[in-house]
Amino acid sequence: MTDEQRPGARDGGSSRTVGVEEEFLLVSSDADHLVAAGDRVARLARVLAGESDAADHELKQEQAEIGSKPCSSLDDLRAQLVARRHALAAAAASMDARVAALATCPLAGQSSTTEQPRYRRLIELAGPVAGDEQLTCGQHVHVGVASDEEAVAAVDRLQQWLPTLRALCANSPFWRERDTEHASYRSVLWDRWPTAGGTQPFGSAAAYRDTVERLIASGAALDEQAIYFDARVSARYPTVEIRVADVSVDVERAVAIAALCRALVDESVRRWQQGEPAPSIRPEFLRAAAWTAGRSGMSGRLLVLPGFEPVAASDALGRLVDFARPALERFGDGDVVDAELVRVRSSGTGADEQRALVRAGADMQALTAWACDRTTA
Repeated sequence: MTDEQRPGARDGGSSRTVGVEEEFLLVSSDADHLVAAGDRVARLARVLAGESDAADHELKQEQAEIGSKPCSSLDDLRAQLVARRHALAAAAASMDARVAALATCPLAGQSSTTEQPRYRRLIELAGPVAGDEQLTCGQHVHVGVASDEEAVAAVDRLQQWLPTLRALCANSPFWRERDTEHASYRSVLWDRWPTAGGTQPFGSAAAYRDTVERLIASGAALDEQAIYFDARVSARYPTVEIRVADVSVDVERAVAIAALCRALVDESVRRWQQGEPAPSIRPEFLRAAAWTAGRSGMSGRLLVLPGFEPVAASDALGRLVDFARPALERFGDGDVVDAELVRVRSSGTGADEQRALVRAGADMQALTAWACDRTTA
């Protein structure tokens, strides 16, 4: 795959690119149970999309993934995500299945691991219970950078904003027919990996590389792709990859989240270039802020970093947007993000919308069918 095909080719400044990878559940046509067809669905989706990199399988056969090319404009990103979601849904439909943008599975049932040696080694590392429960779907946002030093500078300065971003993106309250009482239960499942979570400032690309190499050498990470930091220097692409978001139930939210991520990276880089140091945040505060964000979503209080100050979620989100605002305006993305924030204030996060449906009488099958409809709306 060439740099031009990658989701966030190396770039900087006002033309800084953004790309998105999205993971989805595969369920039966009546949304009653999981369907293990990830390999076949992804293969056919690539044919239907006419793009060799449009879709791929995932760790679990009950999942499939799409990925955009690097985009300079949100219009381009939106069009690519719509086309790839529809190609994936059409491929699934040919196998009597549907695609659901849910970050955890509300249906009962076990999952099956894709038959690849690397995936088998990952399950051995995680253990059988954690391995079975790793049926989670995220939205990974890739933002182009000019160098590894720039990437690490952005990673170091993003940490204070990632818990609030996690809360905003929460879309996984249900797990195997139960309300977990977490807005993002995906984050609970995911954070069990030994390399998952926030990071202390690295200070340089060399220090980042040394940390990654030592984690792999220790056996805590299988390889560089198994470095699951909340924000990392991508192992495959010349990008910063932000990994805290649950998959978004619809494309408009996915695009707005991508715009926010690009703005956060761009503003972080600008401040680094001006000599502003990365904030030093105690690891205990990072963990607690991230856990609280996944627990409460936008419905409670969040812990704002670096000072570990408890504030209303709306206040925390306002601070994040204020930080990102200069970059949003540089890219011309402010209106898209503002419109999505109005929708969040009105209807809530994906987790809030799911719970509202259940309170209104929907069972898990009806909830899953709703998500399938929204995924390709």
